[in-house]
Amino acid sequence: MERIRVVVRARDPISRAGVLSQLRHRSEVEIMDSEPPERAHVALVVTDTACQETLSDLRALRCHGDLRLVVVAGTVDETGLLAVVEIGVSGVLRRAEASPERLLEVIRSAVDGAGALPPDLLGKLLAQVSRVQGDLLAPRGLNLTGLAEREIQVLRLIADGYDTAEVAAALSYSQRTVKTVLHDITSRLHLRNRAHAVAYALRNGLL
Repeated sequence: MERIRVVVRARDPISRAGVLSQLRHRSEVEIMDSEPPERAHVALVVTDTACQETLSDLRALRCHGDLRLVVVAGTVDETGLLAVVEIGVSGVLRRAEASPERLLEVIRSAVDGAGALPPDLLGKLLAQVSRVQGDLLAPRGLNLTGLAEREIQVLRLIADGYDTAEVAAALSYSQRTVKTVLHDITSRLHLRNRAHAVAYALRNGLL
């Protein structure tokens, strides 16, 4: 099986060294030291918070083709979480929870296109996007659609924490159909992953 090529970005050498020490001896990944990161599968960005400098770095990395983005942060507030998801980050992990096993799990999820957020952060994301919908879009009578009923059903279950197999069972679909629906949504609407699709649907009043 092909090793996952990972490039690590951090604003201070201690944070970078800490993450590298967690990953460098894992056979599943190959650390890319060269710049720019076109050959990498995943960019792992280590930061204290989702500050403007970090968001700028993520936007710059987003320009490198199919590169998946994972953020390891000391703290993430609701505004920062929404900002990184809108950029297209595939995974967010708290620094305190960044064990080698958890890092690999989030990296694999990013490569698979599934995305990964701690459950409480997902709840914050949904609450924040719902507030944006209620406070900004609904009063103006705005409700952008662009999703079929079947797609909305799938996203509702994803937002409730169902995985692919559980969504398939609940809707009497095959897992392949569920994956196809999610792929169609993200491709058609230029979204990066499942979390971004859920955020899009919530922001537009579809969930």
